[in-house]
Amino acid sequence: MAKSKSVYICSECGQEYPKWSGRCNACGAWNTLEETLIQPKSHGLAKSTGGGRLPLSSINNLSFSDETRYETGMSELDRVLGGGLVKGSLVLLGGDPGIGKSTLLLQICGCLAQDKTVLYISGEESERQIKLRADRLGVASDGLYISACTDCDTIIEGVRENKPDVVIIDSIQTMQLTELQSVPGSLVQVRECTSAFMQMAKSLEVAVFLVGHVNKDGGIAGPKVLEHIVDTVLYFEGDKQLSYRILRAAKNRFGSTNEIGVFEMQDKGLEQVENPSAMLLLGRPAGVSGITVLCTVEGTRPILAEVQALVGKTSFSAPRRMTTGFDYSRLCVLLAVLEKRTGYNFGGYDVYINVIGGLKIDEPASDLAIALALYSGLRDIPIGDDVAMFGEVGLGGEIRAVSHIRERVREAARMGFSKCIVPKSSLKNLDKSENYGISIYGVANLQQSFKVLEMFTKESEGNKE
Repeated sequence: MAKSKSVYICSECGQEYPKWSGRCNACGAWNTLEETLIQPKSHGLAKSTGGGRLPLSSINNLSFSDETRYETGMSELDRVLGGGLVKGSLVLLGGDPGIGKSTLLLQICGCLAQDKTVLYISGEESERQIKLRADRLGVASDGLYISACTDCDTIIEGVRENKPDVVIIDSIQTMQLTELQSVPGSLVQVRECTSAFMQMAKSLEVAVFLVGHVNKDGGIAGPKVLEHIVDTVLYFEGDKQLSYRILRAAKNRFGSTNEIGVFEMQDKGLEQVENPSAMLLLGRPAGVSGITVLCTVEGTRPILAEVQALVGKTSFSAPRRMTTGFDYSRLCVLLAVLEKRTGYNFGGYDVYINVIGGLKIDEPASDLAIALALYSGLRDIPIGDDVAMFGEVGLGGEIRAVSHIRERVREAARMGFSKCIVPKSSLKNLDKSENYGISIYGVANLQQSFKVLEMFTKESEGNKE
C-alpha cells in the first residue's frame, strides 16, 4: 500500500512545496505554508474509473428540459443568478461574518420548498438553532429538511438516497473528508470537498449552494482555487452597521457577471429593494457643493448613485486623498487630468470622495461625475439637484463614449431629473424619434462640461430672481 506524503501548501494562493519556507514564492505572502498529508487514495464521487473507455455524446443528440431554472422567490437573487437557480449548478455565496448569507439562503428555502425538496446542511448550527432562526424568519414548509453534519461522504450518500432538488451547505469551511488528515477549513479539505460536491451536483443534477467564509483581504477563504471549481460566485457586500446589502455576481456561467441585487436587513430578515436608485438618492442634500448624481450600469440595470466630494485646504505637508466606494488610483488620475488640462490646482487641498449607500463603483463611466464633483467642491459651486451625468474621462481631458446610453437616460428621466450631461460622441446612439422627457447636453471635454454647469448656475440664479 502506498504511503502518504507530506507537502506544504500556501493558504493564500494554493501553491504546493515539498518543504517549508517562510515565504511563498508564488504570491509573496509570509508564514502561509501549512503542512498537509496527501493520501494516494481517491475519495468521494471523484474515484478513478480504472482507465475505462471515454464516453462520447453528439451535441446534436443531447436534449434538455425547458424547466432548467428554479425561481428562488426573490427577484433580486434571480436577477443576479441570471434568471433563476440552474438545475445541477454549484453556487458559492461569500461575504463577511454576520452580513446575512445564512439568512438569505434560509429565506429562499421557504419559497423553494413549496413545490421542491430542499435539504439544508449546517456545520455551524444545531438543528434546534436552525429551527429557531427559521421561526424568526417565518420559514416553514414540509419540503424543507435540515441536518447538522460535517462529513462530506455522509452528506453525498444522503443526497443520493433522498434525491432533493436543492442542497444548501453552510458552510464549506466546516466540511471534511475523513480520508484526508488535514483539519477542516484547510486548503486541501476545502478544495476536495468542493470538488466532491461539484461531482455530486453534476451527476445527480442537484442545485447546490455553498456558503464560503472570507479572509482578511475580503476574498473567499480557499482561496481562488475554490472559485474556479464552482459555476457561480456571489459576494454579499455592505457594512454590518448599515441596513443595506448588495449581492454581486463575480462569476456566472449561466448569466451576466457584475449583476447586483439590493436588499435591506430588517427585523424579520432581508427585504428586497426593487428601486435601488430611490434608495441611494434618499436624503440627498439640496444646494450643497461637491455633490453629483451618477447614472451607472450594474450588469443590465441602470442605477442612479449619489457621489460626494469634499475639497478643503490641507494642514499637512502632503495633502490627504481618501475614497469610499471608488478606486483610489483612479481618483489620482482624475486629479492629475484636472490640474494638467483645466488648470485647477488640487496640490494644497485634501480630497475626500464618498459613494453613498455602500455601492462600489468601478466602471469608467463614473469619471465625469467624480470630476465634476471635484470641480464643484473646489469652487464651492452647487450643482443643480435635477442634473444627472455619466462619461469616461481620458488623459487628454476628453469625454469618451460609454455604453447603454439610452438605458441611463431613461433611468434619469424616470427618477425625475430634467437635465443629463452625456458624452457628445454617444449622442449618435440615441433614438432621435423617441421623447426621453429630459434635456440632454453633450460635452466633448471637461471645459465644455464646466461651461454647462455654469449655464445651469446662471439659470438657477435667474429663476430665484
